[in-house]
Amino acid sequence: MISIIIPSYNEQDNIPVAAQRVSSLMQENNIDYEIVFVNDGSKDKTWERITEESEKNCNIVGVNFSRNFGKESAIFAGLKYAKGDACVLIDCDMQHPPEVIVDMYKIWSENDVDVVEGRKASRGKESFLYKMFAKLFYGSVKKSSGIDMSGASDFKLLDRKVVDALNEMPERLTFFRAMSGWVGFKTEKVYFDVAERNSGESKWSVKSLIKYAINSITSFTSAPLHAVTVCGLIMLLVSVIMAVNTLYNKLSGNSLEGFTTVILLQLFTSSVIMISLGVIGYYISKIYEEIKQRPRYIVSEVIRNNSEEEK
Repeated sequence: MISIIIPSYNEQDNIPVAAQRVSSLMQENNIDYEIVFVNDGSKDKTWERITEESEKNCNIVGVNFSRNFGKESAIFAGLKYAKGDACVLIDCDMQHPPEVIVDMYKIWSENDVDVVEGRKASRGKESFLYKMFAKLFYGSVKKSSGIDMSGASDFKLLDRKVVDALNEMPERLTFFRAMSGWVGFKTEKVYFDVAERNSGESKWSVKSLIKYAINSITSFTSAPLHAVTVCGLIMLLVSVIMAVNTLYNKLSGNSLEGFTTVILLQLFTSSVIMISLGVIGYYISKIYEEIKQRPRYIVSEVIRNNSEEEK
């Protein structure tokens, strides 16, 4: 059996379509399945739609958060409550073509493969700025961690042992795309074209994307801290050069009056120091979040086989 995990936030119009398309595909290909919808504290009727679909189809499982905890938390909640021999992550808006699930299943079931990763052959209708931002982000992750994430997505199939390995990882601040690559295991790739959204608009604003990128990089790599060290070394080199130049001018009697150079140097060094303190402070805040040991999410209700299940 495979579990198809679908994180959902304000997707009331997409729930019925996702349930119908995925169920039909699984039935047509004689694949034993369950669909795990995770309602991430939606403000619309997403949970009501999930409940309605679970009443129609006993293969549909519903997990309801007490409030919005974010997509990363919804993904890991789905992995925890899924009972399949393999799990597939897919977006509720159907931009990840459900037909690719069948290809993933065949590769997994017919070969010695633990992870079947969906890679974007094309990114669909995205702005030039968004594409450049994505390229810069994934390039930074690759350089800092060694994991190639170009064209990567959350759309992938994971064998049960991979799911168990991810569920055992204790950190609260998660980055699923990188973590699923970090655990290793034998991986194959399938390529897909990003489809248009079935309904609604993207929940990602420029602000939320920047915040997601910063959280992901700092939760998975210490590269920004190493950048602070590099800045310190550069400043040391600049300081030595300027000190030698100043002493030479002083001893040769060519020193100039005025404080322009001093002021510019102070402004430059102060800016580097404040940015460095900001980076270090951000990591300290991450440490603070981790040591509080709060759960990644809180589940208020679970529906399985048309009845409420103990959480």
